[in-house]
Amino acid sequence: MQVVEVPGAPYGVNTGADGALWFTLAGAGAVGRYHEGEVRVFASDRPGGQPTVIVPGPGDAMWFSEFRGNRIGRITGEGDPAWFPAETPYGLTTGPDGALWFTELQADRIGRLTPDGNTTYFPVTGMPSMITAGSDGALWYTLNQGNAIGRTGLDGVSTVHPLPTPGANPVGITAGPDGALWFVEIGAGRIGRITTAGDIEEFPLPDAAARPHAIIAGPDGALWFTEWATARLGRITVEGVISETELPGSEPHGLAVGPDGALWVAMESGTLERVPV
Repeated sequence: MQVVEVPGAPYGVNTGADGALWFTLAGAGAVGRYHEGEVRVFASDRPGGQPTVIVPGPGDAMWFSEFRGNRIGRITGEGDPAWFPAETPYGLTTGPDGALWFTELQADRIGRLTPDGNTTYFPVTGMPSMITAGSDGALWYTLNQGNAIGRTGLDGVSTVHPLPTPGANPVGITAGPDGALWFVEIGAGRIGRITTAGDIEEFPLPDAAARPHAIIAGPDGALWFTEWATARLGRITVEGVISETELPGSEPHGLAVGPDGALWVAMESGTLERVPV
């Protein structure tokens, strides 16, 4: 396991089109880039902006949400930023239409942002958090306070699927290799699966207090997730078999498949950690 120290507490992490690993430093108000052993940090002009989620998006750039800065940032490999207004943005994903889709955590809206800066909004209820594109061509997202999973089509029509477990408080969500959507229930200590038809399964973790946070599809055909409260990396197969890996740092948040095919985890204790798959 490789450990890369960074100057801050990394929150989100993702791989860019430039072959580098990009990450956010929420507390420091900055975005970082790690490539070939070098760490570079690009400070925001709003130190308290709280950059959180970061994803590759339109224009071969990295896009990130500034939750408290009320804007979405676009940054290239040279560190040149561009800004787009949004209200408490959080989750981001590239939609099947090539636009950037995002959640507004406290405004109860889903947004669609085109590369030229045009934004369209769709109202939802329940604190939309993470968002991803599904195999059915729609956008799927967690409703953290609504205790549900939401779906919004490209036509703007939304559907809400309530979760069977009270207080599940879902956060991370990703498209799985089986065509379903997989998500984490930070409040209930479970991993969830929902088909595009709306059928839901839940898989309890060995430790119900693990507080799973983010989830992605791994290169091995399984789903991988962070356990924020236990400093573990979890793995679940599409059949529901769960295993866990201890991490040397603490408070794991985001994770991504790196340019090298390994998993990289953003540890709020101040490191990026590489886990071979």
